[in-house]
Amino acid sequence: MLYWTLIFLVVALVAGVLGFGGIASAASGFAKVLFVIFLVLFLVSLIAGRGFAG
Repeated sequence: MLYWTLIFLVVALVAGVLGFGGIASAASGFAKVLFVIFLVLFLVSLIAGRGFAG
Protein backbone atom coordinates (compact mmCIF):
# COMPACT_ATOMS: atom_id res chain seq x y z
CA MET A 1 0.00 0.00 0.00
CA LEU A 2 2.91 2.35 0.70
CA TYR A 3 4.15 1.78 -2.86
CA TRP A 4 0.90 3.11 -4.35
CA THR A 5 0.90 6.01 -1.92
CA LEU A 6 4.31 7.09 -3.16
CA ILE A 7 3.31 6.62 -6.80
CA PHE A 8 0.23 8.82 -6.33
CA LEU A 9 2.34 11.45 -4.57
CA VAL A 10 4.91 11.56 -7.37
CA VAL A 11 2.26 11.77 -10.09
CA ALA A 12 0.44 14.52 -8.18
CA LEU A 13 3.65 16.51 -7.78
CA VAL A 14 4.55 16.18 -11.47
CA ALA A 15 1.05 17.19 -12.53
CA GLY A 16 1.17 20.12 -10.11
CA VAL A 17 4.49 21.35 -11.48
CA LEU A 18 3.23 21.11 -15.05
CA GLY A 19 -0.16 22.64 -14.29
CA PHE A 20 0.72 25.43 -11.93
CA GLY A 21 4.24 26.11 -13.17
CA GLY A 22 3.19 27.12 -16.66
CA ILE A 23 5.69 24.82 -18.38
CA ALA A 24 3.10 23.28 -20.67
CA SER A 25 0.53 26.00 -21.20
CA ALA A 26 -1.59 23.96 -23.62
CA ALA A 27 -2.07 21.14 -21.13
CA SER A 28 -2.20 23.19 -17.94
CA GLY A 29 -5.93 22.69 -17.36
CA PHE A 30 -5.59 18.94 -17.79
CA ALA A 31 -2.56 18.87 -15.49
CA LYS A 32 -4.44 20.79 -12.79
CA VAL A 33 -7.27 18.24 -12.91
CA LEU A 34 -4.77 15.37 -12.72
CA PHE A 35 -3.08 17.07 -9.77
CA VAL A 36 -6.32 17.17 -7.80
CA ILE A 37 -7.30 13.60 -8.73
CA PHE A 38 -3.96 12.08 -7.78
CA LEU A 39 -3.68 14.19 -4.64
CA VAL A 40 -7.04 12.80 -3.50
CA LEU A 41 -5.92 9.26 -4.40
CA PHE A 42 -2.71 9.83 -2.44
CA LEU A 43 -4.63 10.94 0.64
CA VAL A 44 -7.09 8.04 0.40
CA SER A 45 -4.24 5.57 0.00
CA LEU A 46 -2.38 7.09 2.93
CA ILE A 47 -5.44 6.92 5.19
CA ALA A 48 -6.34 3.37 4.10
CA GLY A 49 -2.78 2.20 4.71
CA ARG A 50 -2.76 3.60 8.24
CA GLY A 51 -6.01 1.85 9.11
CA PHE A 52 -4.65 -1.61 8.33
CA ALA A 53 -1.24 -1.04 9.91
CA GLY A 54 -2.56 0.10 13.28
